[in-house]
Amino acid sequence: MSTDPARHQPTPQKVLVSGSAGFIGGYVVEELLRRGYAVVGIDNYSKYGPVVKSYDDHPDYRFVEGDARDVALMTELLSDCDHFIAGAALIGGISYFHAYAYDLLATNERIMASSCDAAIAAHQHGRLKKVTYLSSSMVFESTEHWPSREGDQRRIPPPLSSYGFQKLAVEYFARAAWDQYRLPYTIVRPFNCVGIGEGRALGDVEVASGNVKLAMSHVVPDLVQKIVKGQDPLHILGKGHQIRHYTYGGDLAKGIVECMSSDAALNEDFNISTPQSTSVRELAAVIWKKIKGDVPLRLVCDPAYEYDVQKRVPDVSKARDVLGFECTTSLDQMLDEVIPWVTEAVAAGRL
Repeated sequence: MSTDPARHQPTPQKVLVSGSAGFIGGYVVEELLRRGYAVVGIDNYSKYGPVVKSYDDHPDYRFVEGDARDVALMTELLSDCDHFIAGAALIGGISYFHAYAYDLLATNERIMASSCDAAIAAHQHGRLKKVTYLSSSMVFESTEHWPSREGDQRRIPPPLSSYGFQKLAVEYFARAAWDQYRLPYTIVRPFNCVGIGEGRALGDVEVASGNVKLAMSHVVPDLVQKIVKGQDPLHILGKGHQIRHYTYGGDLAKGIVECMSSDAALNEDFNISTPQSTSVRELAAVIWKKIKGDVPLRLVCDPAYEYDVQKRVPDVSKARDVLGFECTTSLDQMLDEVIPWVTEAVAAGRL
């Protein structure tokens, strides 16, 4: 009788993550590996260029540099996978929505069609169990009542921005692939992910904000960057009354993996975020205090962007009640991690 324990270890389930070199993708791969999954990542490095991740040499991780629009490649990669987390997309901050309105729509639609084509084939001929799709809080862009609950996206007017409209289309792809081909799905809607590791995107247009030029247009790292670079008074977009719910990248990754792995998530959709509302003015004050101490905060209100949604408030009770999942990292904890990272990145010239 064999005494080799390795022979009795079950083969780990394999997950394909598209967009694995991206900001959210990195957190997701890390969480999957932590839970014992074998992971294949695919990314074409189009946003940040080649990046080095802490898990690159992990024995259960394989990275493929490739394009998620390549149906043949995606079909090959999915042929022996149990799960597929479809995260590849052109994505950026508020300035990105406006600078690349057409490219976001066209490219992301092609990515989604290719991903679904490959997943349908893998489900029919391989062992693929389900696709977990990353949508966005922007599907609720046109709402006039809060909090936004799962299902509201089909009862309110469609998003006005091409990005929001395309993310709503992701959800229609998921349901259509189920309706016609019985490809199981779960839809995940992140709200304002915050974390470390996001750099200057290759294609982002630089946007002047007072005496500082920014290339991300994500509110948390942008505010930190401006304060670290000495901006005073501090410039904010619009009046600063925009309400957001900030979600730690590690919490979001845990929520995504819960949605992927839970039987209760089959053919369901979930908002993943914290229940805490924060205005941009409140956020600016907290970040300023952490960096500048008792120096008085002075604000300058720059013109807002057309699609700068004034209020995004999720109902997160479904994830709690169905999956037993809640985001637990506070904004204070997020900032205590993000501020030193951005400060070091500014000093090193990466931001």
